[in-house]
Amino acid sequence: MKAAVYDETGPPEVLRYADVPDPTPGPGEVLLRVEAISIEGGDTLNRAGGLMPSSPHIVGYQCAGTIVALGDGVTDRAVGQRVVATMAWGSHAELAVTPSLVTWLVPEGADIQKVACVPVAYGTAHDCLFEFGRLQAGETVLVQAGASGVGVAAIQLAKRAGATVIATASSESRLNRLWPLGLDVGIDYSIDGWVDRVRAATKGRGVELVVDSVGGSILQGSLQCLGYRGRCITVGQAGREGKLLDLSSLGAQNQSITGVFLGAEIATPRAQAVIQELVDDVAAGALEVLIDRTYPLSEAAAAHAYIESRRAVGRVVLVP
Repeated sequence: MKAAVYDETGPPEVLRYADVPDPTPGPGEVLLRVEAISIEGGDTLNRAGGLMPSSPHIVGYQCAGTIVALGDGVTDRAVGQRVVATMAWGSHAELAVTPSLVTWLVPEGADIQKVACVPVAYGTAHDCLFEFGRLQAGETVLVQAGASGVGVAAIQLAKRAGATVIATASSESRLNRLWPLGLDVGIDYSIDGWVDRVRAATKGRGVELVVDSVGGSILQGSLQCLGYRGRCITVGQAGREGKLLDLSSLGAQNQSITGVFLGAEIATPRAQAVIQELVDDVAAGALEVLIDRTYPLSEAAAAHAYIESRRAVGRVVLVP
């Protein structure tokens, strides 16, 4: 099969398009013929400096396609079914294996490229807002990095839950793509004073919930946007800034900060059911997936470079 592989971690240019042996499914696994690959933030971070279980290594942990073979003991899936799947690595290829436990059925007629983008981003957004963020109708939520995959999902999910949605992005042009999703207030956080603008949008009260996937100095600002009993969710830490947080202000206002990692929940019946519902919603058009660009798998290096340019709104997809 063809795959985008690398022999050492580094910049996007380490990716090369090569022939590698076909994978075979082990016990409890399925083999997919990949039709669409959602490039996740973790994919670019792993390529830049993550673990390499093999050399050459195939990065990537989310894709969608058709099941072409079953490993021993698989009874919940069948050859010919279309699924979207997560995995530890291996999505950047024509074929991929993954446990059947982390596959979700794709409804008939669904856009395979859109559903390929759902489990991690939309499942994460749902957990941040509801399972851990406890968002209620009538509350105000601040979604940092609203143009990211998680941000695009969180804006829509929060809006349909009856919340007022404030979101940030790094430019007005990126914010403009978010208004149709249900955005109430858009703020360019590349301009100084964005914390004051968030608080002004709430008439000084502050927000009940923040979903922050950036971290660092932005996360410190997120804490300053909280109102009384406000909750801040930190997830992903895309900025990788490594800045120490000052949490001294939380106690006086009975505020809290919680870290969220979908990977620790994804195999639970609760999370699996939530993700299937989200896949179904996207397939039915009840939720939108923004795909900024698609690239052939042979141009994976260019796709990774585009993501790292921070110009994308939503997801970038590879097609074998």
